[in-house]
Amino acid sequence: MAAALKTKLSEIIARLKKERPEAHCELTHKNPFELLISVILSAQCTDERVNQVTPGLFKKFPTPKAMAKASPPILEKEIYSTGFYKNKAKNIKAASEILVKKFNGQVPQSMEELLTLPGAARKTANVVLGEAFRIASGVVVDTHVSRVSQRLGLTKETTPEKIEQDLMKLIPRQEWIYASHALVLHGRYVCKAKKPDCQNCILNDLCPSKNISAP
Repeated sequence: MAAALKTKLSEIIARLKKERPEAHCELTHKNPFELLISVILSAQCTDERVNQVTPGLFKKFPTPKAMAKASPPILEKEIYSTGFYKNKAKNIKAASEILVKKFNGQVPQSMEELLTLPGAARKTANVVLGEAFRIASGVVVDTHVSRVSQRLGLTKETTPEKIEQDLMKLIPRQEWIYASHALVLHGRYVCKAKKPDCQNCILNDLCPSKNISAP
């Protein structure tokens, strides 16, 4: 069974590479710090909305030191439209303070250290490590990857942690970074939650859920 799934996964990745050879994170950023903050802001929010907010935010607070000194009310106002703004403002300020105090203002390059930052879970760490440092630490599992991997029959799990474990066993480590971004984009633009475009999906014949009619 596992061997069959690995073969299926290899074909899925091969097809995605033909369709999206340059798959990457769509959050606009200039450096690892901007990427980290953007990913934290993207929780329960679209990348498009985050990209509208961050230019102004980073203009005012371009470094961890500047962000750490930011006034909470001002931070909340800057990121208000991303939702859950009070908690996000608290997290990005606290994370910036830790970056300054413990990491000399630099974003750490290990899963263990990134997970010490408020607002940074495994998904956040995997995005930052893969996109900013090209370190394959795991597979990014957001709502899109969860949905796509479940529909394709790659996992029966429902929690991000267990889905990631399943995908890490199936996907070769050298493909973890690419597969993460490709699956996110496939879920975002093709295998949508409410209206999946099964008819135009390049994975249609590999999908046990094909031609579904999602509510």
